[in-house]
Amino acid sequence: MNTAPVKTPCIGICSTTSVGDPICRGCKRFAFEVIDWNAYTEAEKRAVLQRIEALVQPIVEARFIIRSSQALAAGLKRQAVPCNPDMSPASWLHSLLKKRHRQIEDLSGFGVEIREEWRHLELAELAEDMDVQLLRLCEAHQIRYFPELSSS
Repeated sequence: MNTAPVKTPCIGICSTTSVGDPICRGCKRFAFEVIDWNAYTEAEKRAVLQRIEALVQPIVEARFIIRSSQALAAGLKRQAVPCNPDMSPASWLHSLLKKRHRQIEDLSGFGVEIREEWRHLELAELAEDMDVQLLRLCEAHQIRYFPELSSS
């Protein structure tokens, strides 16, 4: 059993508290999860991370091949982007692209390759498209599992 404290998935782009979004544009937690995070048990925090992973991972892996998680972690450190070791390299890559997609031109130094079918897009376009798809999934999840929070 993992007894280490669960780290926040926050990447420093919190739109739930600064803009009032129902889903954070950065880490993809629901607003109530951002607000209540410190009151959650470790099991509750892990459940939040698992949900985010289940949504992020297939979207990232459909577009990218992560050749080296060590190179990716080192690249996040160089770029000063938080890297939560409790989350997958796919989530790390999502965080990197969310924070730095306009500053990065080549992902090879991060141990990452864009899949052939997505190479026609600029990295910024690819990152933005991926984020739009992820936000749609988060919104659908919120409507399905937390309908009382959804504005209809």
